[in-house]
Amino acid sequence: MLTPPASQLAGLHHRRVGDIVVTAVSDGYLNGSNATVQNIAQEDVAALLVGAFRPSPRRSSVNTFLIWSAGRVALIDTGCGPHMQPTTGRLFANLAAAGVPPEAVDTVLITHLHPDHSNGLADGHGEALFPKAELGLHRAELAYWEDPAAPDRVAATKQGVPYFTMAQAQLAPYRDRLRLFADGAEVFPGVTAVHLPGHTPGHCGYRISSGPETLLIWGDIIHVPEVQVPHPEATMQFDVEPELAIATRRRTFDMVATDRLAIAGMHVHFPGHAHLLREGRGYRLLPDAWGLDY
Repeated sequence: MLTPPASQLAGLHHRRVGDIVVTAVSDGYLNGSNATVQNIAQEDVAALLVGAFRPSPRRSSVNTFLIWSAGRVALIDTGCGPHMQPTTGRLFANLAAAGVPPEAVDTVLITHLHPDHSNGLADGHGEALFPKAELGLHRAELAYWEDPAAPDRVAATKQGVPYFTMAQAQLAPYRDRLRLFADGAEVFPGVTAVHLPGHTPGHCGYRISSGPETLLIWGDIIHVPEVQVPHPEATMQFDVEPELAIATRRRTFDMVATDRLAIAGMHVHFPGHAHLLREGRGYRLLPDAWGLDY
């Protein structure tokens, strides 16, 4: 008698961007309170989630992305590590299923230093989990997490998350191979940094380009697609500068819809690839179809 499977198959999805291959690697998902969604009525948040057949309270995918380019391998974000919910921390098992040992990753690029994006950098003993990788980070992001006055500002405004000690611990083993960059820098072959401030001061996306094809990995432009796509004004408790986060989201939505640009996001439902269309006065997110070829 066959036993039903007890877990999902590996959370991997490949997509080709010209000569570059992008592999979405799932770290799992986080269950969170609807109360973290702000600047919109709570009953509207619940109605939007239920109307889209999504769990309420909310559930957010946690995605990372491998970039295979010029004979090298980079990883964008490292997920939650073992420090958060039991439904996360799947990155390393999925990397193994993809045939990528951590030592094969020569560059780790971080969108920002919130723990669901950076807690897979180091283990509980302070050892680097990517022993041969250079760490790339927007210079404004490092400045924020190292600002001695920032924790008091977060406590006073109750905006953002007070994970300063955790972020600094994750950075520690990479100090001798930390590469800071600014907007527009090429940070890996075919990969350009795109500064998208507001969620954090140095929050960054990455534009992957090869030949005529482009993909924008837009980081945390959205956390709850069912809410923030039709309501770009909806913010998150984790936004350090909520008004700037709204402005950045609106600007990014306009660019993506106008240019018909393919996007991928860390909290777009796995595998995280989609397009965005204008619909009436708002927008609609269209998940990309899965295919055998990539």
